[in-house]
Parts: sequence; structure tokens; C-alpha cells
Amino acid sequence: MTVPPGRQQQLEKFLVRLGLTQSAVRWELLDLALTHISLSATHNYERLELVGDAVLRLFVAQMLWHQDPEGTVGQWTAVRSILVSDRILSEIASTFGLERFLLVSPGAERDIKGKPARLANALEAVIGALYLSTQNFTLLDPWLRPELERYAETIRQDPTYQNYKAALQQWTQAHHHQLPLYRVEEQTDQPTAARFRAEVWLAGRSLGSGTGTSRKAAEKAAAKAAFEMLSLEIGHTLTALS
Repeated sequence: MTVPPGRQQQLEKFLVRLGLTQSAVRWELLDLALTHISLSATHNYERLELVGDAVLRLFVAQMLWHQDPEGTVGQWTAVRSILVSDRILSEIASTFGLERFLLVSPGAERDIKGKPARLANALEAVIGALYLSTQNFTLLDPWLRPELERYAETIRQDPTYQNYKAALQQWTQAHHHQLPLYRVEEQTDQPTAARFRAEVWLAGRSLGSGTGTSRKAAEKAAAKAAFEMLSLEIGHTLTALS
């Protein structure tokens, strides 16, 4: 499939942002990677996203092998789970201005809540397209590796990376082989900010509680309280990475 000249010019500008040369890129794949499903039910990034997801996980595993050769499987798994999350991927996508080159319908574009997932999915598709263009990491190393290495270092300094639910879950699985249990109740007589109250339990013990405007927010607050309480109890920063 031939990419229209105007669209190719856009894609060339995107490659400049990534610091890549154009000779090895398959333009039809990159165009596909930057086309949202809302614009076309058949010509969109979904299949490339699947490829990119697998490539990204291998890329991160290889990076950790070289960057942290003494790391344990638990450490690598924990770091990788954060690196491949929608939150990190959408931030990386924003760093390179991917949104400006993503073709999306006006209706989907107005979906602000769905923006992080759109950007993350599109970035995975771009990774898939660039990998399939050369069948190796040549077009990924120059721009993706520095970003992931920077985030990996930040994560090691702050293992929760503000995701206390995930960090708490990883720790309880590693040390107690079970998941924490959240009990949430709606408090209709409380202010909106404390509308929901959550309590997190493990092995019949309450680890902490928190409130929020939604069930999810209350659970996050409870997980943070539990994380901090256990860190004090153990005598050092609680982490599933150790």
C-alpha cells in the first residue's frame, strides 16, 4: 500500500523526532501504526500493537540483562511491569509528540480519559512497525533505550513509582503468596472527598485504610497507608524489588 505524499511527510517529521534515518523504514507499516481504530475498522494499529507489545517485553528483558546483570527475576519482573505500563508508555509517546501524528476520529479525540491508552497503544504499534521494518532493534535502540533506561533508574530509586497498589500486591505475593484484599464501603454521610472508604487486609490483618472520591481512589489511599505502615514495621522501604 502506497502512503500519500502528504502523509509520508508527516511520518518523516515523526522520524526526525525519534532521531532516525528514513532509509530502512517501511512507510506503510508506520502509517498503520499511527492510525487509530476509530478512523478505520480495517486499516489501524491493532495488529501492530500486538507485535509491538511482544517486541517491547523482549527489548526490556534484554536491556535489563545488560543494565542489571545481577538482578533477580523478581526485580526484573517488577521493573518491567512498570516500564511496559500504559502510564510510562504514554509519557514516552508524549515526549516525542506522537499525538500530533496519530490519525484519530474527532469523537475519539474528545475522549480525554482514553488518551493515555491511545498513546500507549500507538507507541507499541510504532515499536512493532519499526521492528518489522528491519527484523531487529536497529530502529528502536537510538530513541527507546535511553528513555527506558532513564525510567528504570527512577523506578529503582522509588520502587512504587507512585503505584502503591501494584507495589503492595507484588510484595504480598513475593512474601506471603497471596493477594491483599480490599473492603470498600460508601459513606453517603461524608464529604465528596471521603465518599468511599477502603481498608486493605492480608491474612486476617488490617494493613491500612483510606478514603477517596471513588472506590479506586479509596483503594489507592489504603494501599499507600499499608505500604508506608509495613515499611516502618520492617524498618526499611518496602519493596517487591528486593
